[in-house]
Amino acid sequence: MPEHRVVVIGGGLAGLAATMKLTELGVKVDLLSLTPVKRSHSVCAQGGINSCNDATRQLGDDEWKHLDDTVYGGDFLNHQPPVKEMAYWAPKVIDLMDRLGVPFNRTGEGFIDRRRFGGTLYKRTAFAGATTGQQLLYALDEQVRRAENDGMVKKYEFWDFLAPIKDDDGRCRGAVAQDMVSMEIRAFPADAVVVATGGCGLVYGRSTMSVFCTGSAASRCFQAGAKYANGEFIQVHPTAIPGSDKLRLMSESARGEGGRVWVPRKPQDPREPKQIPENERYYFLEERYPEYGNLVPRDIATREIFDICVNDGLSVDPDKMCVYLDLTHIERSELDRKLGGILEIYEKFQGVDPRDEPMRIFPAVHYSMGGLWADYVKSDNGGLEPGAPQNHMTNIPGLYAIGECDYHYHGANRLGANSLLSCIFTGLFTGPSILNYANSQTSGGNDVPAAVIDAAVDAQKKRHQDLLNGNAGSDENPYLIHQELGDLMTRVATVVRRNDQLADALEKIQELHERAMRVNLSDTGSWTNQNVIFAKSLQDMFPLAKTILKGALQRDECRGAHFKPDFQKPSLTSDDPVERRQQAEAWCDAFEENNRKYLKSTVASWNDNTKMPDIVYEDVDTSLIPPRPRLYGLVGAEEIEKVWNERAKAAVAQ
Repeated sequence: MPEHRVVVIGGGLAGLAATMKLTELGVKVDLLSLTPVKRSHSVCAQGGINSCNDATRQLGDDEWKHLDDTVYGGDFLNHQPPVKEMAYWAPKVIDLMDRLGVPFNRTGEGFIDRRRFGGTLYKRTAFAGATTGQQLLYALDEQVRRAENDGMVKKYEFWDFLAPIKDDDGRCRGAVAQDMVSMEIRAFPADAVVVATGGCGLVYGRSTMSVFCTGSAASRCFQAGAKYANGEFIQVHPTAIPGSDKLRLMSESARGEGGRVWVPRKPQDPREPKQIPENERYYFLEERYPEYGNLVPRDIATREIFDICVNDGLSVDPDKMCVYLDLTHIERSELDRKLGGILEIYEKFQGVDPRDEPMRIFPAVHYSMGGLWADYVKSDNGGLEPGAPQNHMTNIPGLYAIGECDYHYHGANRLGANSLLSCIFTGLFTGPSILNYANSQTSGGNDVPAAVIDAAVDAQKKRHQDLLNGNAGSDENPYLIHQELGDLMTRVATVVRRNDQLADALEKIQELHERAMRVNLSDTGSWTNQNVIFAKSLQDMFPLAKTILKGALQRDECRGAHFKPDFQKPSLTSDDPVERRQQAEAWCDAFEENNRKYLKSTVASWNDNTKMPDIVYEDVDTSLIPPRPRLYGLVGAEEIEKVWNERAKAAVAQ
C-alpha cells in the first residue's frame, strides 16, 4: 500500500478526532491550526455531550428517540441518515472518551452522571463539570501527541490556511498556508484535505465564539468552488454575558441543573432580585412551556427572552437588555461541583458571585448550523455506509468538511450538547472514507505536479503583497469596516428577520465589501504581521455574510433559528369545537404547503463575476421520520397534533 498523507485544517475536536483515526489507519497527517491546538475553540464548550445511556433506557429512551429529538428540534431540515448514524454511534463515543481519560462527573455509585439539555425530556448529557469541551479536547490531544511522537503527525501551530490546491481536473491535491510568525507561504501537498475549522461568529462582530472564528477557511473553500449550504441558519444562544469585547457563554448546563429564567413582573423593578417575592416574578419559560420549562430548544428560548425585553419592556436593567438566570436556590457545593467553570467566568467578568445573586444574561450569536456542503452515502439500514469515500466530501473531490463547518447534522436549530458529539463522530467516522478515497486515486500527494503547486502558492503570495503594498492612498481601516459589518449583521440577521431590512443590508454589504478590498494597512512588516492576516480574514467574511443574508431573504418562512414574524403561523383562536377544528385543518394545510416550498437545503455557489452567491435548493432526506409540525408552546397545539396524526395515519393506510 502506498504511503498516504492528509492535511487536516483545524485542531479542535473534529480535527483531532480525524487526525487520531487517520493515524490509526496508517495515514500520515499534517495538522494545521491557527492557534496552539489546546487553545482551539472547542476548549470553550461547556455543558456536555449527548448520548442515550443505561439510565435513560430504563425510562424508555433509545437511539431512535435521540434521532427523533434531533430532527424535530432541527425542524426537519437535517438530512436524516447522517443524524441516525451519529445517534447510534453516540454511546460508543462516550465510552471511547471515558477510556481515553476524560474526567466525566460521576454519580455516587461511580457511573457517568448525566444532565438534561434543551429539546429533550431525557438526561442524555454526559459532562465534566462545566468545562466538558476542554476535557474532551485534552484527551484527544494526548492521543495526537502520541502519534506525533511516533512520526505520524506533523503539527503546524500558528499557521493560517489560505486555499485548497486544485489540479486541472478540479481535484484537491493539498493546501496553501501561511506561517503567522515568519509570514512564510508554502504548499502542503496531500492525498486529501480535511477542513475542520468551526463556525463564522466573527461575521457578526461579537459572538460567543473565539475571536479567531472568522469563517475564513470555509469561505476560501467556498470561493475556490466548494458549495455552502444552509448559511442563513445561525444559532443565537439564549444565555450569554454581554461584553464590549465579546459575548461570553453561560452554558445551557446552568438550566440543565435547575437554573430558572425570570424577570420582575414590574418593569425595571429597582429592588435587588432576592428581595422580589416569588409571586412578583415572571418565570416566563416555565409558564409558557410547562412540559419543557427552562429547557425548551434554544431558538424558542432565545425568541422568548428577546420578546420579553424588546416587545414587553421587561428587561431587568433599564440601560441594557437582559433577564435573570437564577441559580441561587441550588446548594453551593452542587454548583461548584457541576458548574464551577462557568460560575468562575461570570464572577471574573461581572464581579458578582452567581451563587448569591442571579446572573444577568441576554442572547448572543453562538453557532453556525450551515456550512460547507458535503456528501454522504446512505446505507441499507438508513444510516451511513461505513468507508464510502463520498462521506463528508465536498463537491471538490478530495476536499472534506467535518465538525461545525459542515451542514449535515443540526438542521434549522441545533440541540445543545449535540455539537461536541457531531464533531467527534464526524472526525472518527470519516477516517476510513478518506483512506478509501486516497487508495482509489492513481496519483497521490507525493506526485502533485510542480506547476500546480507553484501556481497555487504564487497566487497567495501575490494577494499578500498586494495587500501590503497596494491602496496607498486609501483611508479604509479593516477594523472599522469589520465593526460596521458586525453591527449590520447583528441588526438584521439574528433573532428577528424582516425582508425589507435584509434587502437593504444586501445593498449595503456590497459597498462594505468593495471598501474592504481597498483597505490600507498600518503594518507593512514582514514578521508576525497580524494586520495583513486580519485584512484577509475580513475580506473573506463577505462571501459568507452575503450567503447568510441572501439565503435569509429568499426563505419566506419561520423554521428553527430563522424567524420572520411576517410568516409566523398563528395560534388557534376559536373556542368553538367545530371552528377550532377548521382552524386546525387550515393550519395543517398551510404547514404542508410551506414544506413543499421550503423543506429544502439552501445550496450556494460563489459567483466571482457578480461577487454574490448563486442559490439553488436541495431536497432533504426525511425518509426515516416524516416531518411533523413543531408545536412547542403553540396555543391549540393539541388540536393541530390531533389533525396531523389523523392525516398521517390516513396516508399510511393508502
